[in-house]
Amino acid sequence: MHSTSSRYRLAGRAVPVALLLATATATLAPAPPVMADARPTFTAADPQSAADKPTIVLVHGAWADASSWNPVISRLEKAGYPVVAPPNPLRGVAADAETIADFVATIPGPVVLVGHSYGGMVITNAATKTPNVRALVYDDAYIPDQGDTVFAINAAQPGSCVTAAPTTFLNLVPYPGGPAGDVDAYLKYAPNGQYQGFDQCFANRVPAARSRLLAAGQRPFAVSAGTEPSGPPAWKTLPSWAVVGTQDHVIPPTEQLFMAHRAGSHVVQVPAGHLSLLTDPDTVAHTITEAAKAVG
Repeated sequence: MHSTSSRYRLAGRAVPVALLLATATATLAPAPPVMADARPTFTAADPQSAADKPTIVLVHGAWADASSWNPVISRLEKAGYPVVAPPNPLRGVAADAETIADFVATIPGPVVLVGHSYGGMVITNAATKTPNVRALVYDDAYIPDQGDTVFAINAAQPGSCVTAAPTTFLNLVPYPGGPAGDVDAYLKYAPNGQYQGFDQCFANRVPAARSRLLAAGQRPFAVSAGTEPSGPPAWKTLPSWAVVGTQDHVIPPTEQLFMAHRAGSHVVQVPAGHLSLLTDPDTVAHTITEAAKAVG
């Protein structure tokens, strides 16, 4: 198995945009092929009583907001689970993790912490600070080890659309009070239907009408967050589950599987792009309830 330092870590954090450009052609050692479990079917039937159910906390990723979880939330609530989806600030791994950890600390009783995409970076760090978290669920997500960064994970395998030259798919916007050289990154799209960065990269397999709404309401990701190393991972002490979209264009599925098996996760593969929480919410909700029942 490859070491963390040789596989993912990037040296230095100066000039984030330049670093993003530098990772466009990076190639690290490939992960070995791995197999995953069969795709499940969601059912609202659940033997647990409401009092025994943990709270499900859903953390969105970049270029999204908490509403991206709505199809999953409706299914979990139908099954009787208390569910909350707090906003993820998308400013930086440590700061975002502190925000989510502070929120989780206000919840009485056990919690299952769920992250989509960059939200996986956040929950991996937040759960080390919250003793009431009992399990982690990753949905098309980064599952970092200590020292890993978003940009280096993207570059570890061929196939990530976010390792292309940034100006081809990102709109980079300065923001007040940010670190020198930092910018907010939005996925490009055009009102005439040419959604190169959004449709083809982020929202493949999402119906066009819905993709347009997602693109218009996307929340930006601070580029500096992509170079910030992850801390000690909570998955080393907590059980985890992973839903892997086999047609994900953001995080190559082979890399997702490598990370999931490194973390010892229960793995489910689904024929989806990066947004399986929208295109296959049954599978995502089922996986979350399986985690909840296992630790409840």
